[in-house]
Amino acid sequence: MDIRPGEESAVGPGLEQPRPEQPIDRRAELSEFLRTRRARLKPEDVGLPAFGRHRRVPGLRREELAQLAGVSVAYYTRLEQGNGRNVSAEVLDAIARALRLTDAEHAHLTHLAKPKQHKKKPSGQSQHVRVALRQLVDTLDAVPAYVVGRRSEILAWNRMAAALFGDWAELPPQERNWARLAFLSPAYRDLFVDWDAKAADLVGYLRMDAGCHPDDPRLSALVGELSVKSEEFRRLWAAHDVKEKSHGVKRMRHPLVGDLTLSFETFKLPDDQEQSMIVYHAEPGSPSAEALRLLASWGVDAREAGRLPQ
Repeated sequence: MDIRPGEESAVGPGLEQPRPEQPIDRRAELSEFLRTRRARLKPEDVGLPAFGRHRRVPGLRREELAQLAGVSVAYYTRLEQGNGRNVSAEVLDAIARALRLTDAEHAHLTHLAKPKQHKKKPSGQSQHVRVALRQLVDTLDAVPAYVVGRRSEILAWNRMAAALFGDWAELPPQERNWARLAFLSPAYRDLFVDWDAKAADLVGYLRMDAGCHPDDPRLSALVGELSVKSEEFRRLWAAHDVKEKSHGVKRMRHPLVGDLTLSFETFKLPDDQEQSMIVYHAEPGSPSAEALRLLASWGVDAREAGRLPQ
């Protein structure tokens, strides 16, 4: 199998997406995010009477949300229309509580409504991994580990990660990107048993990036490319769901060692919150632990048997 991204169908009618190299519209993002969060709640979910059998809009009305948040309807309407200048943190907190936002969604709302000025690095600049961190990743020779940065870019990895996911060194740098690989490569669709969950996670991470860096031309170009080539990406992107990298369990079906159930942990770098080290591991004594041991004995040389994507 080949993990190089392929071509898919063009954007369907009525699905407007950012054009490559064009900044993402922060005001439109704020408007759509609030609208989609409001639409997922029903009056009975938040203790309000559901007056009327026929509601023109799904979920809460603006006036109902404003009532819950303790702000005027006019004020909330301006905010949802993307005109959130000088909105206070207290008001955003109240709206987040009313909408029952997760911590990640609350942070995303704040990024959109009160954008910070990023002075350290230009938005489109390439990321670099410290030499000492690369060395640390290499020393983890019994478990797959890699470093991921903004835009879901894969920045560094060890031998076990290459054995599990395919040797990313074989790809051009611009293709070493989790979102591109997951949505455009059939091999990764086969690798993850629950591909839908993996895809949703990746889009959620990209949405968080877009909230922090709407002026990043490389991120906008990535979103534009995936929107053109993947119907699944378009659907997930339109949902405006956001997610922070954390921990969890992934089930994989590896072409060499079969099924694996692996836990993963995410470690954000203290000196660069835009880079994270991801480490996968198996429960000691489990079949997955034995499969990892076998995979370690093969390593990236398994490609020569024609049984790993490359």
